[in-house]
Amino acid sequence: MYNYYFAFASKSFFLHQEPIEEILRERIQHYESCKKEIDFWFVLNPSFLSSLDYYTINFDRSNQSFAAIVSSDEQFIQWLKLRLVFVYTGKFKSHLLFLPC
Repeated sequence: MYNYYFAFASKSFFLHQEPIEEILRERIQHYESCKKEIDFWFVLNPSFLSSLDYYTINFDRSNQSFAAIVSSDEQFIQWLKLRLVFVYTGKFKSHLLFLPC
């Protein structure tokens, strides 16, 4: 089983209100300098969100598109929550290796 952690918010929040491109670019540079394999993905309209109870209860999916940053590194997602504040975090398990496509 693979464990994945995520931070999600509206697509508009990630793409227009926060410098997410800059944050992820800096993270990639850090990983490269440490020779660490990239273990996170930025996903538009992630299908796994629809299976989460709190997502279906608290969010009206018809009015917005969502995006998520998914990682196998729980600490990275916790850091994102502290950095971005207005994101929701969670986790899921999968028998399959996460591929965002």
